[in-house]
Amino acid sequence: MEFFSLAANIATHIEDSKKGDKAILLLHGYMETMYIWEEMYKDLCRDYRVIRMDMPGHGLTCTAPVNTMELMATVAKGVLDVCGVQKATVIGHSMGGFAAIKCCELFPDRFEKLVLLNSYPYEETDESRAIRAREQAVLNADHLTTLAELSIPKLFHPDNLRRLDEKIRETIEICETHDPAGIVASVKGIIQKEDSSNWLKGCGIPVMSICGDSDTLVTEEIRKRMAADFPNMKQVILPKCGHNVFLEEPGKTLELIREFV
Repeated sequence: MEFFSLAANIATHIEDSKKGDKAILLLHGYMETMYIWEEMYKDLCRDYRVIRMDMPGHGLTCTAPVNTMELMATVAKGVLDVCGVQKATVIGHSMGGFAAIKCCELFPDRFEKLVLLNSYPYEETDESRAIRAREQAVLNADHLTTLAELSIPKLFHPDNLRRLDEKIRETIEICETHDPAGIVASVKGIIQKEDSSNWLKGCGIPVMSICGDSDTLVTEEIRKRMAADFPNMKQVILPKCGHNVFLEEPGKTLELIREFV
């Protein structure tokens, strides 16, 4: 069931399957909406209660002046409150993974497991911040769709572009639903993201990371660093995948998630 509700004082677009003993909360990435999860949502709904939402500043959810990871996590926890769910596994893609880590850090009693899809716990590098600042300038010039057309296809492994052309086009077109000011607020939030690696090292929450071997954002250097820093984390690297493992290898990603949950 899709509906709108206030979560942490942010009007939020939510879908809740309502059925299932174990709950899963899906947090999408930057410039995506909750519909990016369509295939995974339908599959997981067979066995779990699945909740998905438009993140602050994205899709039909309202925005704050700056969508920090703390704000996103508080809104996500508020969505669980609205849905009457006491505990959930949280799955986050890219920016959604940043927020998912913060969910578990701020509200450890509400999240029992953490799945990171093409994400990491570290603060942004100076190079990454500079790229985000350039994106912000493009967004301020009202070129959101242009930015999406240029950047989204680069997130996939080249071998998957033709096969996933329809999904890529759909993802780009849905960017027209975003409020550009909300995307700018989210860029600001990513730039301000703090390092959560020390917390993740000591947390008692089971964590799984799934990345692509050709991910240009979660690079090989970052993946090796995560493997060294978090020996208790289950890390899976999927071949011939870029920054969207759940779209590029949906069957394998679902299999891994089901085993972990």
